[in-house]
Formats: sequence, structure tokens, C-alpha cells
Amino acid sequence: MNDQRPVKRQPSLLERAADMFGLDPAKHAPTIDVSQLPPEPERKAKKAKPAAEAPQPEILPPDAPAPAVEATPTSTSTPAAKASPRKEVARAAPAIVANRQGKIDRERLAARGMVVPGAPVTGIAEEYRIVKREIIRNFAGTANRPVVPRGHRVLIASANPGEGKTFTAVNLALSLAVEADHDVLLIDADIAKPSVLETLGLPDGPGLMDALADPHLPLGDCLIQTDIPGLKVMPAGTQHMHDTELLASARTETLLAQLEQGAPGRIIILDSPPVLAASPAAVLAGHVGQLIIVVRADQTLESSLRDAVGLMGGCPHIQLLLNGVKFSPGGRRFGTYYGQGGAS
Repeated sequence: MNDQRPVKRQPSLLERAADMFGLDPAKHAPTIDVSQLPPEPERKAKKAKPAAEAPQPEILPPDAPAPAVEATPTSTSTPAAKASPRKEVARAAPAIVANRQGKIDRERLAARGMVVPGAPVTGIAEEYRIVKREIIRNFAGTANRPVVPRGHRVLIASANPGEGKTFTAVNLALSLAVEADHDVLLIDADIAKPSVLETLGLPDGPGLMDALADPHLPLGDCLIQTDIPGLKVMPAGTQHMHDTELLASARTETLLAQLEQGAPGRIIILDSPPVLAASPAAVLAGHVGQLIIVVRADQTLESSLRDAVGLMGGCPHIQLLLNGVKFSPGGRRFGTYYGQGGAS
């Protein structure tokens, strides 16, 4: 007689890191079973409507009161859905258009064991599908989970260099970029040692620091539109001796708001400097709603991790992600590609 008992699901990289270190504030949040995930959607280019068909909404000043809506006699008791603040801002200004183009080096990604756009699904791709679902649920909200404020801004950090933060930031951005309802802006915020462009095989140029130092610089000059329609990249830009001060200024919040305008479904992923090696990391934590701290199996010390979490208290929602993990032969093998992927 065949044994029909269900196979116990292997915990995700987020769950395993939380269990290992016991530092996850979101440990009571519902987890995601990979067997329930739908296939990845195909992102299709949206056809532009003729100008005559496009509605012309009335644009009000930011401080103007919302116009009153007069109820009709035939209206039902069902209240109208309240528009999100992000969508209201999106209608007030057009999206920033990237003035630079770049093609992602897929062979380089494959050689490093990373998510490869358009390639057959691998173990690493499945792992990041689980991670991105958790991130989306945190800012989209569910019946049993509160919405994380500014949760569409996600900072990827690590306690020390070499534990996999850039590896995670790039893989997560590539996985999110195929979402039908979202697009992704990947920002390299590791000013001292940027590596996002090198990982993706994109050309260097002006970026985050240039935009912060010169408010008159067109933001489109600091963005790269990749050959993946749902993915834009902002390089770290020119190194600046006052990088921490610039990132801590009100200019950074203004810049992030400009990058979100006209794109209500945008998710911003920031690759942070190592928390215990560079001061800008703690400053960046105050500009995001979600923080993922990457811990490398058999390398990250618990004392270092606790110090890093303590410094990043500016972010209200912190989770850990386990990198470099090996699964048992009889269990799920989603993490097998990590052995090929190390990153800064």
C-alpha cells in the first residue's frame, strides 16, 4: 500500500534565517507554500492609446481639498473604494523617462548562478519567487496582515561585506520585474563599492550621488532602461565625500518621491552598503518600509547580526534572508544554485 502522507514543506530562506537567529519581527506572519504559486506572468508591452481617447484628469494643487462627489438617487450603499496616495500622486505628474539604454548580460548571470531572465526556471528562481511574494504581501496588505507603510521601498543589506547583499538585490529585482502589476527600480546605494552594474553587465554613468548633489540634473540622465521592460537601474554615480550627509538630507526623500511619480506600481530596491562597514546604511533604513538583512550560512556571526539589526532601527519592518545554504538531499533543492553565486 502506498504511503499517501503529505510531504512536509521545506521552510523558505526567510523562515530558515528567522529560525536560526530568532531575530525576525515578522515571524508570526503567514508563510508561502511554493506549491501554491502560480506560473510567472508574461509581461507584455502596453499599447499606447491615441491622445484623443486618453482622459484628461483635473490636476489639483497638493493642498487643495478633494472635490465633493454628489450621490445619485440610484446609488447603492456600497462605499466607493478609496484611492491610494501613491496613485493620486501618480496622476499629478508624468513618470521619469530613462535617457539611457542597457542590455543585461545573461551569460554573466548564468555563470554566477543567478536568476536569468527568459531562461528555464531554476531552483534559485523559485526561491526568489517565494521571497518576492512575501515582500508584495507586506505592502499590498492581506486580510490577516497590516500594510507596511512605504513597503514598496525595500533595502537589501548585510552586516559585513561578502555575505550576498548585491546577489540578493539583483536576483530579487529580476524576479519582481516580470510582475504584471509592478515595475522595478534597482538603485545601487553602495556608494563606496558599487557592484550592481558590474553584476548586470551595464555601462557606468551618472546616478544616485549625482542626482543628490545636483538638483538641476535631469533624473532621466541617471536612469538606465534595461532590455527587460519592467526593470530600470540607477547607478551609484560619482563618489562623494559627504555621501552620508546627502543621503540623510530631505533631498533623498524628495528624490525617491520623484522616482515614484507616475508609476503607482513601482517597487524600489536599494542595494545598501554593509551595515557594520559604512555609515550610510543606517541612514538609508529611514527612507524605506522594508529591510532584508542577508546572512550567509556558516559565516555571519550572531553578534554581528544583532549589532546590524540594532543600527537599522530606522526601518519598521526587518526580515532576515539566508544565503549560501545547502538543503538536505531528500528535501527541496531550491537553494542549490547559491553555491555558485557569491556577491558583495
